Amino acid sequence: MKLTTTWLATIAGALLLSCSTPQNEEAPSLKKAYQDKFLIGTALNAGHNYGTDTLGIAVIREHFNAIVAENCMKSMHIQPTEGVFFFDEADHFVQFGEENNMYITGHTLVWHSQAPDWFFINEKGEDVSREVVIERIKNHIYTLVGRYKGRVKGWDVVNEAILDDGSWRNTKFKEIVGDDYIKLAFQFAHEADPEAELYYNDYAMAQEGKRNSVVELVKQLQAEGIRIDGIGMQGHMGMDYPDINEFEKSIDAFAALGVKVMITEMDITLLPFPAGETAEVSLTAEYQEKMNPYAAGLPAEVEAAFNKRYSDFFALFLKHSDKISRVTLWGVTDNDTWRNDWPVPGRTDYPLLFGRDYQPKPVVQQLIDLTKE
Repeated sequence: MKLTTTWLATIAGALLLSCSTPQNEEAPSLKKAYQDKFLIGTALNAGHNYGTDTLGIAVIREHFNAIVAENCMKSMHIQPTEGVFFFDEADHFVQFGEENNMYITGHTLVWHSQAPDWFFINEKGEDVSREVVIERIKNHIYTLVGRYKGRVKGWDVVNEAILDDGSWRNTKFKEIVGDDYIKLAFQFAHEADPEAELYYNDYAMAQEGKRNSVVELVKQLQAEGIRIDGIGMQGHMGMDYPDINEFEKSIDAFAALGVKVMITEMDITLLPFPAGETAEVSLTAEYQEKMNPYAAGLPAEVEAAFNKRYSDFFALFLKHSDKISRVTLWGVTDNDTWRNDWPVPGRTDYPLLFGRDYQPKPVVQQLIDLTKE
């Protein structure tokens, strides 16, 4: 993550923003354009939460009315050791949202990928019992959700529990607790804050197998009287996936359950996927050029295709604005997107709506103009 914090950069950014439109004309804003459609959100990183990325903060305040915690509320960060919580960054995140009248989403309570090892083992490194893991899940959720009761408006309760083919991911939560770990997580979250909205969040939601399994999961929770308020469809996209028609089918299928649909974690990568290759960019010049083709900037035709891809999806979201409550970008600028370092570290990607200079890309005006059609 690269942060621009000097006063010279701050003044330069302010001058650029102030000079981009005539003084008697209000600058175009995503959140204002979509205010009657759905919330426009973004993920906040440490530079935003601690106030060091001043230019990024200016963009957030101007264009977004919803925020989600990118990393600071994940269990490995907030409770790396059992019973030892680090709330400082999360406190700043919530305070920022409140001060700027934003919809605040906590992310995420139960996720296999960034859960600390202690969740599942004893002091000897052996797997603990089902009862112990359930108690640890409960204590974690009660403590985290309880701290921000009435302040965080919605929680990604369970993240990425189902595979693309519709089978359940064999995580340590599932292995030790069983299939009802999801039900228990939602139950504990509701008990900790009965007013907070509760969501299931996953990627590749346009896949038919995953779509069908998520529908069945929600139906099961509803049949058992477990509160679930929404489904987050992660928007980690590429130029050729997901199929927009299949994505629309999932929007319709989830909305038919009577829950809110949210587009979460949206970004559109322009870089090739390594397809099993594990080499780093720096290993060979040939590999670097192949895997990092736009290090010097985007060709005009690539940028045009990128703009159309974003516009096509936002046109879909507008079509279904009666079903969609929020569209959230996974980051603010290309400078600090996770895409630069995954799945190959050190690349130069362009997946977001604001460039490395903190200025809106041409596609931002295109997305604003869609709301006028």
